[in-house]
Amino acid sequence: MPEFKTLGQSLLAGAGIVTVIGGLASQQVLSNIVSGFLIVFFRPFRIGDRITENNTWTGVVEDITLRETLLRDFENDRIVIPNSLVSSQVLVNANHTDDRVCKFIGVGIGYGSDTDQAMVIMAEEVKAHPLHVDNRTPDEVSQGLPEVPVRVLGLGASSVNLRAWAWAANPADGFVMQCDLFRDIKRRFDAAGIEIPFPQTTVSFADDTVPVAVRSSGDRAE
Repeated sequence: MPEFKTLGQSLLAGAGIVTVIGGLASQQVLSNIVSGFLIVFFRPFRIGDRITENNTWTGVVEDITLRETLLRDFENDRIVIPNSLVSSQVLVNANHTDDRVCKFIGVGIGYGSDTDQAMVIMAEEVKAHPLHVDNRTPDEVSQGLPEVPVRVLGLGASSVNLRAWAWAANPADGFVMQCDLFRDIKRRFDAAGIEIPFPQTTVSFADDTVPVAVRSSGDRAE
């Protein structure tokens, strides 16, 4: 019927536009749902695991739905991540198959300090910490490998850089152990006279002239 020709064309065009908009809107939702099925099926992480998504968000998995994954960070905030991002980004799972964690205890000492003594102190403090675990295999123990390896990583501009490898049963224990070890090693170094370098500036004046004041923001001394 000619009278309905224009109306039919308008309805058809409108239906096409609605279909396109609906398809675009549901594309992301469908992607999240498919990613949610893949997460549930392949199980790259589970509720209670501590994960880091794309080196940005870190937290404990609280819930996994077909649309999103819910994390609780260390400040007790909730992070909602769409499943499509979780499936397409690099993911670090601290609890996947093994809860143990290795913490690097890195300290720089002065060139005038006793390097061997510093390495012994670091190894002793790590072994004495109650949260430290011996990660050696029976073969490594029989070979006499050290329980706590300590190595010289490099010779910096103002320090000899040392590192100890400290193992803990889980990430939470590892964090506490690392904080304690930095404190305890600093105390032992102070008692043994081992210097930890820090930036220092020496100012000298020609002809014994001492300025009265020095202005900031680039002004000259007066």
